[in-house]
Amino acid sequence: MTEQEPLLEWVERVAMYLARDGVPPIAGRVLGWLMVCDPPEQSAGQISAAIGASRASLTSNLRLLTGMGFLAWRTRPGERTVYYRMAEDAWAVVARQQIAGITSFLDITRDGLDLVGPDDGRAARIRQAHTTFEWMAGVFKGAPPLHPDPANPNPTNAGPDNDHAGDEPAGDLDDEETP
Repeated sequence: MTEQEPLLEWVERVAMYLARDGVPPIAGRVLGWLMVCDPPEQSAGQISAAIGASRASLTSNLRLLTGMGFLAWRTRPGERTVYYRMAEDAWAVVARQQIAGITSFLDITRDGLDLVGPDDGRAARIRQAHTTFEWMAGVFKGAPPLHPDPANPNPTNAGPDNDHAGDEPAGDLDDEETP
């Protein structure tokens, strides 16, 4: 067994865990790989070689993960290559987005209940969703803060000045120069 095989087995476990929630397996492998790779910044070519993904499929999954806030990217002076890494505080940022989505869906379920009326048979289905999301919102509202550091109440998800978190790189990811 090579030194990298246990890492790749762990990466696959991450991918399979996330796949339960609808995350494409390649996106899960990218996240897993960027959590354990060294160096922490990797080009699309390096990621592709490590996880065994085609460049075409990798490109769409890198865009997906960047748009979700999981990845940051940057270029280096004098190079065309785009390097990816986990965005600063990525998991907390994405979790906060999901929690905010719960509140947004509560607004939608309230509107649905108003639309069909409380006695309509359809209201029971809407009420079931509303009750569940209301419960989740209450759980998160009462949860302690993830980052109780008063000096840094709102950590950002961007790194050094030329990093881009949540933005997609300009151009095609496949025009990367490879050594």
